Amino acid sequence: MSDSPTLFAVHDLHARPTTEDDGPAPADILKGLNLTVNAGEVHAIMGPNGCGKSTLASCLLASPEYEVTSGRIEFKGDDITDWPTDVRAKAGLFLGFQYPQEIAGVSVIQFLRQALSARKGIDLSVLELRLATMDWMKRLGMDSSFVDRYLNEGFSGGEKKRNEIMQMAILEPDLAVLDETDSGLDIDALRIVAKGIREVRADRPTMGVVLITHYQRLLDELAPDHVHVMVDGRIVASGGMEIAEKLEVSGYESFRP
Repeated sequence: MSDSPTLFAVHDLHARPTTEDDGPAPADILKGLNLTVNAGEVHAIMGPNGCGKSTLASCLLASPEYEVTSGRIEFKGDDITDWPTDVRAKAGLFLGFQYPQEIAGVSVIQFLRQALSARKGIDLSVLELRLATMDWMKRLGMDSSFVDRYLNEGFSGGEKKRNEIMQMAILEPDLAVLDETDSGLDIDALRIVAKGIREVRADRPTMGVVLITHYQRLLDELAPDHVHVMVDGRIVASGGMEIAEKLEVSGYESFRP
């Protein structure tokens, strides 16, 4: 898909934990990261613990826990480096969390309704939204009563991740950043989640996807267009599935400078 337009780009991004008042400035975790995602492409980012993968995901959605110290983030031709989270989400950025938060007293259907209104200005009734979610719940192996449960409260790991994919399907983002979506999933749940991602992409072929993962098994299910290795806050190697296969054999040490 090299002829596709550039959807998203990160240029020489440096970022660190947000500095506490009067505290010493922490060191950068991201140290000059570059990434370009064209429309319709799937990019996988792999790296050891502590290399900055989740920091990158947090920075892409403007988490207040991190601050960009230099570099820029572009989305659909706009410099969004200083845009707040809600504006980025409304523009079409989606983040699937590694550890989705529980929200007591707010049902899945209520959350989806509010999120859809914020994202697209669409105020569907609960009944209309319930009908819209039924097909996706079936595709993702979720009981029809799922949307009446409180968001992520008492959910299994697989239910949390499937709920994230259903949100992605309903909100129709232009770019989805999936932060370790395969974390804590057994092989059956992983296949269901991967199937959901494939079906969302089939419905939205121009949507870009950035997969952040430790494991090749998700890559085997989704066959990304590009695989990147991240070490010490930078992308140090890029290629196809051969990169993931090399990691399986020789680990991250072979990619360290």
